[in-house]
Amino acid sequence: MSIPVELQSLESVITRYRFAYLMTNSDKGPPHVVQAAVALDGGDLVIDRVGRRTRANALARPDVGLVWPPESEAGYSLIVDGQAALIGESLRITPSRAVLHRSSPSPEPKAPGSCGSDCVELGLTSR
Repeated sequence: MSIPVELQSLESVITRYRFAYLMTNSDKGPPHVVQAAVALDGGDLVIDRVGRRTRANALARPDVGLVWPPESEAGYSLIVDGQAALIGESLRITPSRAVLHRSSPSPEPKAPGSCGSDCVELGLTSR
């Protein structure tokens, strides 16, 4: 199921969560994961005061992911993919894809090629 969401609505979705995990790609293969407080500013997601390893990873490999975990098992995780850029001490992420996801199987039959879990794609409109 696909539901278009204006970037202003992404901000209201984010407010349902306490924190996110930022995932950057290391040069050795495994992702580097840190907990982050994320704000929306002009359509970009902003994380202030990123650490040394996160900074180095984002500079070398700007494709990043963010996961906001749900409050309960019945809730949805918010997953956002994007392109990161360092601006001073902050990391600015331009979202490219967002999805609300949970592992619980949906009672409705799935269309071929759709998410096998209970997912809601958030269509990100351009600014």
